[in-house]
Amino acid sequence: MAPRITQFTSESVSMGHPDKVADQVADAVLDAVLTEDPNGRVACEVLITGGTVVVSGEISSRAWLPTSEEIASIARETILGIGYDDEAKGFDAKRARYQVLVQRQSQDIAMGVDRDELGAGDQGLMFGYATAGTETAMPLPILLAHRLVARQAEVRVSGEIPGLRPDAKTQVTVRFAGREPLGVDSVVLSTQHEPDWNERQSELRAAVTEHILRPALGEWWDENLTVHVNPTGKFEIGGPAGDTGLTGRKIIVDTYGGWARHGGGAFSGKDPSKVDRSASYMARSIAKHVVAAGLAQECEVRLAYVIGMTEPTSVTVDCLGTASDGLDEAALERAVREVFPLTPSGIIAALSLQAPIYLPTAVHGHFGRRAGEAGAGTFTWEGLDHLDDLRSAVGG
Repeated sequence: MAPRITQFTSESVSMGHPDKVADQVADAVLDAVLTEDPNGRVACEVLITGGTVVVSGEISSRAWLPTSEEIASIARETILGIGYDDEAKGFDAKRARYQVLVQRQSQDIAMGVDRDELGAGDQGLMFGYATAGTETAMPLPILLAHRLVARQAEVRVSGEIPGLRPDAKTQVTVRFAGREPLGVDSVVLSTQHEPDWNERQSELRAAVTEHILRPALGEWWDENLTVHVNPTGKFEIGGPAGDTGLTGRKIIVDTYGGWARHGGGAFSGKDPSKVDRSASYMARSIAKHVVAAGLAQECEVRLAYVIGMTEPTSVTVDCLGTASDGLDEAALERAVREVFPLTPSGIIAALSLQAPIYLPTAVHGHFGRRAGEAGAGTFTWEGLDHLDDLRSAVGG
């Protein structure tokens, strides 16, 4: 029987989307603390709306505890770096109001986490996924959606299309035969722009198609696909002037675009003792190793932890019916436990997660990047250092 033809859609958002502005500020605060104290504890939440930024959460450090003024300065410089330096663009970081509501980490949490063997900073379930279907081992819809916003940022900064502004969203619909991609059916790109483009949307569509859509989609570009550029008619008002931003609201964008499952917690603003983040990175690393080792075409890894405990309460590897002939998934789970450290401290050491590497993760997805893409030590969970160990552990 021929496989069923279906469609799947994923979206991504630019660094200027208000939710992503909040994520970047939270991760900038985290990086600042880890720069001074690799053992610092951070759970930072950010709200940005109108002309106000609120930074809240918990920070504890024996080496450096930032003042409210220092946290406000970090937020200001981060938002200026995104491009919000004028109210006309949707936000002026220089004139904004900054409210800092930060306290120390709960001693009840610290009692279970800060011990001889680091305990998990929270309970929860985490997922990791990889597929052999793309060069980055990511599902094609989210891979292409990320490429589009990354290209929009390049074009905006370079001036290749003059008058673009930081806020943007993309959406890509891919046609599949079973799990095999056949082509792109439709693409949406909404990009904020200066007033000069308000009455020239057809020209903007042509420029976006030529300089963003074609290059970003590459081999997946098709002259017959449906294209929507600024489908409301214009997109002058954007950023925090058009929408309130909060940390943790783009977890589908941050992970697998809805193609695979994600855990219950967001990532940005959390230090690596929080397994919401660190164990999700390890789960992705394991899934990617399974696929790259030729053991399966697809892999989903599921982990679960209890706050204060060191070992995961469950470890499951599901090859989604694509395991290599003769591969026993129970044996693969045992091999994963043997090859990959799964305690919080083991994960942190294996992936070098105590370094200030987190700001680049807050845009264009936490997965599917090259190890070291944004500098030394970044995206370490995308590396493939244990392929031979894994193959050996499952019997070659």
